[in-house]
Amino acid sequence: MSSHLKGRSFLAMFDFSSEEIAATLKTAREIKEKPGEFNTVLQGKTLAMIFQKPSLRTRVSFETGMTQLGGHAIYLSPTDISLGKRETTEDIAIVLSRYVDVIMARVFGHDIVVDLAKHATVPVINGLSDFEHPCQIMADFQTIIERKGRLDGLKCCYIGDGNNVAHSLMFGAARVGMNMTVITPKGYEPLEAVTKQASDVGSSTGSTITIANDLSAVEGADVLYTDVWASMGQEDEAAERKHVFAAYRIDAETMKRAKSDATILHCLPAHYGDEIDYDTSRLPNSAIFDQAENRLHAQKALLVHLAG
Repeated sequence: MSSHLKGRSFLAMFDFSSEEIAATLKTAREIKEKPGEFNTVLQGKTLAMIFQKPSLRTRVSFETGMTQLGGHAIYLSPTDISLGKRETTEDIAIVLSRYVDVIMARVFGHDIVVDLAKHATVPVINGLSDFEHPCQIMADFQTIIERKGRLDGLKCCYIGDGNNVAHSLMFGAARVGMNMTVITPKGYEPLEAVTKQASDVGSSTGSTITIANDLSAVEGADVLYTDVWASMGQEDEAAERKHVFAAYRIDAETMKRAKSDATILHCLPAHYGDEIDYDTSRLPNSAIFDQAENRLHAQKALLVHLAG
């Protein structure tokens, strides 16, 4: 597929313009509707998948996606590549570029994906870092469009920790003109620099970025989104966070404040009874499994545009 994105890396939501996000989402929709038309697009090409963190959705969706596009994926576990320890990130990027056509990395520090992209001569995709999770947000946007028909002008409320998912949602919302409210306990807000940057960009697209500490901010929401209270690497804070975040969940009471047809999203894995209760997760409003499926389609679209 001809694309002006070919050869580019995707490390953060701001790497793509609003038009580029829309084009990628259009391809994701086409791939989902007619997958057979894309099954040889990446024939003979290889994806290297670097993992510092364990994964269900990221590994299976990327590996399956590459196979369905006619290519091949290689899983590189933390014991296969000790980034920055057994070998420098620079050397790993240079060597992999001699072997493969695209690199995906799921890591802790965001500086790692930045360093990989700096030294690689093939596209690098951020499969997750502690700062951003852009692949997740592309799948989220595809899901919202399926449920609501658009992104611009909608009110999306994220409830929970101001983490990497919150950062990417804010950046992405700013790009596409969606209003974004992040609701967290005091002291757990997204980084101030992220809020400022997203707000600045949003001012040109009609997007309003808001930070709140009270669940009343979900009033009139079109989309309710949540994530685990303690991410990987924060296990020692889990007990404390469970206490601090106890009121910040999507449940029947929270749903009463949002629009009656508000779409429920969760990037999974879910801790039922904490950030969302099981019954709410199974309501007709819930799109959490459509959202998980769309990781496959959105990432196939990324692979097609960047490496096709």
